Amino acid sequence: MISKELVAASAKPMILSILARGESYGYELIQHVRKLSDGEMNWKDGMLYPVLHRLEDQGLIRSEWRNGESRRKRKYYAITPKGKKAFEAERIQWNRVHSALVKSWEVRLCQS
Repeated sequence: MISKELVAASAKPMILSILARGESYGYELIQHVRKLSDGEMNWKDGMLYPVLHRLEDQGLIRSEWRNGESRRKRKYYAITPKGKKAFEAERIQWNRVHSALVKSWEVRLCQS
């Protein structure tokens, strides 16, 4: 399992990345994350919704209540133009962190 700290740090870019592909609702977002992480990241409602509310307050996503396929009301989330810019900035930063980690691991392997 992935640490809580890393899951929390990756929540914003993960949500923006999923919503950049199309709108979604809470349970579906949780399922996307579980699938993308091969079951290593098991988000709970209590973790997801505060992040969604924060992203909405920041103007990065918007929400709308609609009837779902089962006629049950669901709150659908979509990325905004501001959110798309934030997603691109997050993607660049995470790629830089990933690159630095890979380089540091390669150095360590060479020294062993």
